[in-house]
Order: sequence, then C-alpha cells, then structure tokens
Amino acid sequence: MRKQVGSAWVVTDYAKIGYLADVFDIEKFRGKGLAKWLMEEIMNHEDLQGLRRWMLATKDAHGLYIKFGFLPLDKPERIMGFKPFEAYPQTNS
Repeated sequence: MRKQVGSAWVVTDYAKIGYLADVFDIEKFRGKGLAKWLMEEIMNHEDLQGLRRWMLATKDAHGLYIKFGFLPLDKPERIMGFKPFEAYPQTNS
C-alpha cells in the first residue's frame, strides 16, 4: 500500500508569477530530505522556468527556501495582501 508522506502546490499563470504553497512532509518523515526533493522538483520543472517572480509564506522553513534563492521581499512597500477571514467559514452542508 502506498501512502502520501508529503505534498507541495504551485499556483501559477505559467508566465509571470508562481506562488509556492503548502510544502510539507509528515512528521515521521522529516529530516530525510523530502522537502528538499520536492523543492528541487518544483524549481527544475520545465513548465515553471522563466517566471518573473516566485512568492511564498513560511513560519519556520526559511533555511530550506534560502537554498533555492528565496529572500525577503526586495520592495515590501509594493506588496499588499488581503485576508477577509482568519479561518475557513463553516458550511451548513
């Protein structure tokens, strides 16, 4: 039986921007290079070459992303965000 031990998402228009989201590996597999492998696969993927900007948010994995060229925002005064709610709203279904 196969089990998922990690995941990563890229949201992109394939032309200008890539947003890297939800890179994770389950705790049992941490420290074995899975997150690094996921990042290598993403950053080397032929469909994602030539993007003008990559973005991500991280709480505690700065060291991983620095290895792939990510740095603090170069012009934070130009970047804005909108957060309409803190948690996903409950549905009545």
